[in-house]
Amino acid sequence: MSKSILAFFTIVGTIVGAGVFALPYIFSQSGVITCLVYFLILTPVVVLLHLFFGEITLRTKEEQRLSGYAQKYLGKKVKHIAAASIIVGVLGSLVVYIILAGDFLSILFPQWLSPAQYSIIAWGGLAFLVFLGTRSVAWGEVLMTSGFFLVVAVILVVCLPHFKTANLLFFNPAKIVLPFGIIMFSLVGWSAVSEVEDLLTDKRKLKKIIIGAVCLSAIFYCLFAIIISGVTSQQTSQEALKGLVPVLGYKVMIFGALFGLLAVATSFLTLANYLKNTFTFDYKQPRYLAFCLACVLPLFLFLLGFRDFIGVISFLGAIMGLIEGAALILIYLKAKKTGDRIPEYALKIPKFAPYLMLFILFFGAMAQLFYR
Repeated sequence: MSKSILAFFTIVGTIVGAGVFALPYIFSQSGVITCLVYFLILTPVVVLLHLFFGEITLRTKEEQRLSGYAQKYLGKKVKHIAAASIIVGVLGSLVVYIILAGDFLSILFPQWLSPAQYSIIAWGGLAFLVFLGTRSVAWGEVLMTSGFFLVVAVILVVCLPHFKTANLLFFNPAKIVLPFGIIMFSLVGWSAVSEVEDLLTDKRKLKKIIIGAVCLSAIFYCLFAIIISGVTSQQTSQEALKGLVPVLGYKVMIFGALFGLLAVATSFLTLANYLKNTFTFDYKQPRYLAFCLACVLPLFLFLLGFRDFIGVISFLGAIMGLIEGAALILIYLKAKKTGDRIPEYALKIPKFAPYLMLFILFFGAMAQLFYR
């Protein structure tokens, strides 16, 4: 496999994750036209944010994380804000995986326990692996990503004969704000940009790879959401799969839920270990405290009542989109002036574009957080 193809699917695999399960629900609640308009607006914004990150890495000699670039170009205060946003995003994502694990287990074993009880059991097993230091390896992540797309493709093919245009809701003004945070959460994958930049020998290809990966992910999302919502209509469940059981049958859904569970487990282990190591090495916390912050804190949030899959993703998307997006824009503007390396690509965009992006992110986040 060429490095360009591997780089492309690394970004796609990072982008396409838990958010895909929420998209059919918002299409069925807010309307197809509403959601497509959001995608048409937010996809170019997110493409540019990824390209900004790519150019930042190419303009900087030292390899950094987002918080490191924030400190280099904007100072320690912005670094701490960016780091806090990243930590909140990872913690929130771990809560999402706990929720999804319970939902998938309840599909596999519907008569035994409640989804919340299954979530706690799943957390126990995964947290134990994190405590031992087990983490997913690269080939395992590639395998899970490939298998995930295969399973989704099979589900879509099986769904097509049951698709009805009459089942689609096209516009619902009462829930016009709902899609923003979920779509932002679903499209974000800039954490993979530095890894991909290291992977490529010809770094000039990074720009095209980013554009292609984000756009392909957005197209895949729209097709998946439209087909599923066109099958289950107003009965579309928040995690997409449960609503398909009456249509496709339990056996097909066992296949989807099993692989969904494995994908969630892989993602949980990856993120939990990343967060544990962040607390251990970046913030010099003891191993046991780092474990508690990375694994016990998400469970605590879950037990406190953060169990609304759609609500958690909406909040995370709004917060990450605003804080990390704004940080990327400001770092990019500073790096263009004070970067210490000549980049392999330099974006030529209108001067007003970064400020328009800031407005979209701010307005969308405020509407998502305060509009009910």
